Formats: sequence, structure tokens, C-alpha cells
Amino acid sequence: MNDGAPLALQQVLDVVERLYPPSSAQSWDRVGLVTGDPEQPVHRIHLAVDPTLAVVEEARALGADLLLTHHPLLLRGVHSVATTSGKGATVTGLVVGDVALYVAHTNADVAAEGVCEALADACGLGHTDPLVVSEDQPLGRVGDLAEPLLLRDFVEDLAVHLPATAGGVRVAGPPEALVQRVAVLGGSGDDLFDAVRASGADVYVTADLRHHPALEAREEARGGTPYLVDAGHWASEWLWLGRADRALRAALGEDATRVETHISTVRTDPWTFLVGADQGGTP
Repeated sequence: MNDGAPLALQQVLDVVERLYPPSSAQSWDRVGLVTGDPEQPVHRIHLAVDPTLAVVEEARALGADLLLTHHPLLLRGVHSVATTSGKGATVTGLVVGDVALYVAHTNADVAAEGVCEALADACGLGHTDPLVVSEDQPLGRVGDLAEPLLLRDFVEDLAVHLPATAGGVRVAGPPEALVQRVAVLGGSGDDLFDAVRASGADVYVTADLRHHPALEAREEARGGTPYLVDAGHWASEWLWLGRADRALRAALGEDATRVETHISTVRTDPWTFLVGADQGGTP
């Protein structure tokens, strides 16, 4: 509930950038303010993984002044924001709706209140260490479960915390195998198999595992560890939204009473249904 005069957008962004410093983003990334006026008032903040047309419409319907997303809208150069393209229509929707868009991407991946920590929590990990250091930033996490679990039990426990998607959670490994050391990376992670092996992880939880890298990783393992869990790109990063909401409100302190926060209910995972899946994993 709003209490008192609204905060200016810049006041909110100062807090966001203390939690997720833009300087900690990877060099190829595009983070920060995309649309909006630093002086505009902020009554409501909407959090989402992707700045899609549906999410922007949801934010506008809620009367949000700031949309905070994980994924960038304009990661690569564009030459037009006409409404004839999806990105153009999104930018127009934001501007016409007077909704500021702010992106915290790889800077949110590496943060203490970030994506990887949220995924590690969902996996049941306590203390974690960086999986790898990239551009002086801790990317991914690795830690140990309190006690070993069967791979199937571990994944079923994780699935309870993940939002439902058409594809569910894909697993490469014997269901009855015991796992305890877990490596995680929210979003695409099939370029870090060397680091996963070096970490001694029994299982690697990430997303977007492509055929060839995943098959080669299993071949290298000769049927053993690390086993692979593909939790889905959107699902593995959606976990961050609740953590970001709590962290933002805590960091705002007394000013938290001056803004409302909402977490998007739009499922931006692109897949809508599944046909012909072999749940038994026939060899």
C-alpha cells in the first residue's frame, strides 16, 4: 500500500543498482534503464523475467510505473521501433503507458540476491561457492545437500519450487543414483561443463542444454557424474523474482511503504504443450 509521496524513479534505481551493480554485468550484456524518465514518480513496480508484449500489457493494466526484468529487450542493435515489429510494439507500449523498463541481467545472475542463489536455495543447498569466475564475477554456484538423495527424489523436490511449464524438467542420469554435490546456473549453461567437472558436482542444474554439448558431457562422464538437469530457461530464472522482490523491499527500508510491488503471472516460457514424451526414458 502506498504511504506518502511517491519515490522518483532514480531513487528506486539507486537501490536496485546497489543490489545489482551494472558494473558487475558481463561485457557483452546490455543492462540498465531502457525506457523512462529518472524523475517520473513510481507508485508500483512490476517484476518479470521477460519484457514481452503480454508482460508490458500486464504491467500497464496494474498501473505499474516501473517494469523490472531479468532479460534485456534490446540486447542487439535495432534500427526501428515501429510497431510493425515485436520489439517496436513493446517499446511503444512502454512509452505510451508511461512505464519505465529497467534490466538486471548478468549482474543479477552473479549477485548475492541473484538468480543463481535463488536456484541454489530451491535445490536445497546451504553454503555455496562460485562455480566459475568470469570477468571477475562469480558465475554459477556449487554446494552440497545436507545428505545424499536419489537423483529422482532430488529433481522431484526441485520441481516443487519451479513454476509449471509444458516441457517440465529433463534429466540425464539414472533415477536411482545418489547425488549430494550440486552445481547450478540459471538460464543457459551448457558452456560450463569443464567447470562443473572440476567442481566435483554429482549433478548440474541449468537450462537450454543442447543435444551435442549434453550428449558429449554424458559421454565424457561414461554414464557417471555429473548428471544433468535441464530445468528450463524461464523456470530456472523465475525463482529470482520473489527473491528480488524481498531484497528490493528490504533495501528500500522505510521507503518500501511508498511503493507497491507485483510479480508477473505471465508464463513467458515459449512452449505451450508437449506431445509424445517418453516419461520412462527408454534407452
